Amino acid sequence: MIKSKRILALGAIAALGLATAACGSDDDASSTADTTAGSEAPAGSEAPAGTEAPAGTEAPAGSEAPADSGAPADGASSFITLEQACESYDGLEAPEGFRANLVTDLGKVDDGTFNQFAYEGLVAAVECFGIENTSFIETVSEADYEANIATSLGENPNVLTTVGFLMTDATEAAATANPDIDFIGIDQFLAEYPDNMAGVVFNEDESGYIAGVLAASLSESGVIGVVGGREDVPPVVKFVNGYTAGAQSVNPDIRVLSIYNESFTEPAKGASDAAQFIGEGADVIFGAGGPTGSGGVKAAAEAGVWAIGVDQDEYFTTFAGGSAPGAEFLASSAIKRVDLVTFELIADAVQDTFEGGLVVGTAGNNLITYAEAHDAVLPPEAVEAVEAARVGLADGSVKTGICGQDGLLLGEGSACDDATDGTAPADSAPADTEAD
Repeated sequence: MIKSKRILALGAIAALGLATAACGSDDDASSTADTTAGSEAPAGSEAPAGTEAPAGTEAPAGSEAPADSGAPADGASSFITLEQACESYDGLEAPEGFRANLVTDLGKVDDGTFNQFAYEGLVAAVECFGIENTSFIETVSEADYEANIATSLGENPNVLTTVGFLMTDATEAAATANPDIDFIGIDQFLAEYPDNMAGVVFNEDESGYIAGVLAASLSESGVIGVVGGREDVPPVVKFVNGYTAGAQSVNPDIRVLSIYNESFTEPAKGASDAAQFIGEGADVIFGAGGPTGSGGVKAAAEAGVWAIGVDQDEYFTTFAGGSAPGAEFLASSAIKRVDLVTFELIADAVQDTFEGGLVVGTAGNNLITYAEAHDAVLPPEAVEAVEAARVGLADGSVKTGICGQDGLLLGEGSACDDATDGTAPADSAPADTEAD
């Protein structure tokens, strides 16, 4: 499984944070493309950034509590680049003929969401390990999940990454039917995994909590908003409820406006939601719904309202590295390191050390973090509050109070309320898997 100790060690080398600034659309059909060793990530995706079972949830049985990230408490958030991750493998090369494939969720490999982040992790692995054969398929309809996986499997990959909660069942079925192929399921939680499937989930409630702390620290009106994706997707619920919890930890009386959407790929709808919230007095907007959420983030920033991105650093995607209007109002992005965990698990496959099971990304193992402010000028107290929240989540002194299974508040009918196996208190952060 993912070697979290290596990630923690790398985290001590590189720090990226807010301190320096302190004073997608649908297609008509699925498309397939090939990349080769040395291929580049999509334009506009320069800086890295990228579900089920977050902080405030019950830890998976047999797992260990995440270690402290080792990030300095000086306002900098620990961040490991893919280049640093590659260097840690000291010249590892893939066997001749090795193939690594990827199937996206709804969207594209350059859509600025976790699809793009997973793709960037794949590309980094291709370049780092000299993988000769690789391809990806972009999904445009939920009805295509099984067919797209089958098409990719037709190329006989050594490892296949599928992206998104909605692909969980199709990925599990494929892994069971193809025991000689390693599968990486991003945002895919199962009670029990096939031996050849690693399910990667994140503490999105921690990520949302960090965004909420920032939003409440910036808000002057006492009203903030969040544009969410589908309510039937637990990671989205965790983002939204984590955002509320984080904001209320700063200002118990803050008003949080929220909405769930039926599609992740309608930026115009997200922009409309943001406009409505701004009309109701919101002066900070968080997007937590793929391109739909990014539409809200973009609209808010263009209107001169603070905005917070999600999944990866939207400064490099939605705001084109600062060249798009409103970049100076992007306060940060709540980052899930989908790129890094994808890279590390492909490395395991290359080394023939891949193991199935649950991998949980947390603030404690550097897979949940936040982006620097770039062109935005933030109050020092806001910067300090955000880093304090991240450090507290990492060391366990801060809890979100949210169930990692369904994203609901603990004690209010969540899936964690009836936990009786005694593996951990219901309000403890889920543990990472092996830390070898």
